[in-house]
Amino acid sequence: MGAARATGAAGFDAAIFGAPHGTPYPEIDNSIHRGAPDAFRNALAVDAEWLDHWDFDLGGPLLRHGQKICDLGNLKTRPSDGAHNRALIEQTTRQILQAGAVPIMFGGDDSVPIPFIAAYAEQPAIVILQIDAHIDWRQERRGEPMGFSSTMRRASEHDHVWRIVQAGMRGIGSAREPELRDALAWGAHIVTAREVHHKGAGEVLRHIPEDCDCVISFDCDALDAAEMPAVAYPTPGGLTYTQVTDLIAGVAAKARIAGFCMVEFVPGRDKSKIAAFTAARIAANVVGRIGRRQG
Repeated sequence: MGAARATGAAGFDAAIFGAPHGTPYPEIDNSIHRGAPDAFRNALAVDAEWLDHWDFDLGGPLLRHGQKICDLGNLKTRPSDGAHNRALIEQTTRQILQAGAVPIMFGGDDSVPIPFIAAYAEQPAIVILQIDAHIDWRQERRGEPMGFSSTMRRASEHDHVWRIVQAGMRGIGSAREPELRDALAWGAHIVTAREVHHKGAGEVLRHIPEDCDCVISFDCDALDAAEMPAVAYPTPGGLTYTQVTDLIAGVAAKARIAGFCMVEFVPGRDKSKIAAFTAARIAANVVGRIGRRQG
């Protein structure tokens, strides 16, 4: 898909596009994620056959009030060309926003949200809700500052990002103590998976301001490995599907979902296709909540 096609989002409430590749690290293969956008689409097609049926996650049919969603296809990203991929993602996202639609991006590794978030520079200031096992605050990794361990660090550098809320953290990632200190010093609100398990989704949602524009960045490894084994770094103790959809519903109830990206899915580890369906149902919850907020 060329970025110019994003102008086709005019007249739609939301526009989906795929970004199979982001910014690669030397000697780390990001091609394991390239089939994720189509895996999500194939799983969503199951629900698409039942649009007039009652969805108990949403309290009604998936689409309401004349809601219109378009799929712009996949961007022509390149496995080893991070600069090209970032420019294409940012341009496409910006054009969708200018068309008046909510961008929904299917990645790709967790570097693809960096240009996605950058595209909001001309929009009202945003709050980011990152649902992830990792905080992604590295200044650089392997000499690359735009890779998947630096996503929230890069987001924090934008004037249009005025709050970052991070939920689901657990286990070991690329962050060290200095990165955690930097995140907290900036003002990031970090709610671990353990805190969500013990205190509920409200422990996260209390940090989401009323009536803000909220971009949700969802990393599939935020889910527990039992529910989402198809990720690069599965970790026990993660969030449940219900907790994640409670977070989405909670954001929609008090704010506006201004964008959504879903990343870090590994199709080759999803032999049963159940993990893709779980991820697709999370995306469906976002689509449904956008329609209800606008309706």
